[in-house]
Amino acid sequence: MRRLIRSFGFAFKGLQYAASTQPNFRIHLGATVIAIGLGIALHLSTAEWQWVALSIALVLVTELINTAIETLTDLVSPTYNIKAGHVKDVSAGAVVVAAVFALITGCIVFIPKLILLV
Repeated sequence: MRRLIRSFGFAFKGLQYAASTQPNFRIHLGATVIAIGLGIALHLSTAEWQWVALSIALVLVTELINTAIETLTDLVSPTYNIKAGHVKDVSAGAVVVAAVFALITGCIVFIPKLILLV
């Protein structure tokens, strides 16, 4: 049981590291708060919450993986290396794909509800 608790401690330490060192992760956390607030205010259905939650998780997970890949790449290749640059670019590209998916999902879920308010 102690080992399990320790592993959660390491996980939260990783989240804290990402939140304190990665501006894009903080932006995504801010977008998460906004999406959840809008979802509560607009009374999303269960299905809509599932899509919003999936989008949030996908973006945060890819941003965390991107941070891990960039940190590891910097460790193994401290000087400029074109292939290391490709690794970091592809990793960042994965975050962009996830963020675009989240944006499209947000538009599909939130825009019709916001239009009804106007």
